[in-house]
Amino acid sequence: MLADERPGNLNQALAVAEALAWPFVVKPLRYGPLARLPNGLLGASLLGLTKATRAALAPPWPELVIAAGRRAAPVARWLKRRHPNAFLVHLMWPGSARELDLVAAPAHDDLTERPGVIRTLGVPHRITPERLDAAAAALAPRLGELPRPRIACLVGGSNRAMRFTPDDALGLARRASALARERGGSLLVTTSRRTGAACTAALARGIAAPHLLHRWSPDPADNPYPGLLGAADAVIVTADSASMCSEACASGRPVFLYRPAGGVSAKLARLHAALEAAGHLRPLGAAWPASRPPPLDPASLVAAAIRARLQGPIGAGDRQAVASAAETP
Repeated sequence: MLADERPGNLNQALAVAEALAWPFVVKPLRYGPLARLPNGLLGASLLGLTKATRAALAPPWPELVIAAGRRAAPVARWLKRRHPNAFLVHLMWPGSARELDLVAAPAHDDLTERPGVIRTLGVPHRITPERLDAAAAALAPRLGELPRPRIACLVGGSNRAMRFTPDDALGLARRASALARERGGSLLVTTSRRTGAACTAALARGIAAPHLLHRWSPDPADNPYPGLLGAADAVIVTADSASMCSEACASGRPVFLYRPAGGVSAKLARLHAALEAAGHLRPLGAAWPASRPPPLDPASLVAAAIRARLQGPIGAGDRQAVASAAETP
């Protein structure tokens, strides 16, 4: 699998490769200055890659390439020039479907209808019941006697399209605490890389219910996120991340959405509306649902589309599936 440092893109490509359950190998993509050029100029080339990454792309050529993000598309097209029978799958709209056999784009991107493009509700993720159960079991000693229902609270932060302020964090803490107290339960709270020190401090100050609070750390080993989802009876998620919303809805728990005072982008608003219409999501403050929603699983939808087009697994002899992840536009 070809993968770069962007966790969101890496996770999407891995999710589809794992959902296929076919053999695949991982090869890292690292980009040089030319990767900033438009794909129309890069064409089917490795010009955007570092010298070391280019050297690592060698036979045997893959039967299937799964790519994610704009900058992976020239690499996928280059691979197809080497092996014309390769089947190219691209996650997220890369700017053009030229030479790509299947494009899977989230419906909230609001693309016009195009041949060879399928739409997913939310984005592919690696959350599975098995992973959640294992992570919850590993986290159990830290939860002690925290009462149920346990409500996971997944806290993001500001992005290019919206602001998440300390006042928003404080409001989230107070409303989440009120829900936990109303239900006689507790909060399982985690911040993220984008939350920031000021919002984290406001969040901690505002929590007024039994809780576990995890402050984000760059150490991947110190990440209870999957365990919190697995141990939760319901989830509160902030509105700033399509990936985090999709992962929350993958848990199969009731999910409540917290919007910052300044609102969200039109793209995220479309995602939230679609998830709510499908029964996966409701605004924080809505009634506690009587039953759990089905888990959201767009990776399996993409995998099924690939299988239908290829009509069976690959992996015989030296054939390999390569999943490729690159940065979003």
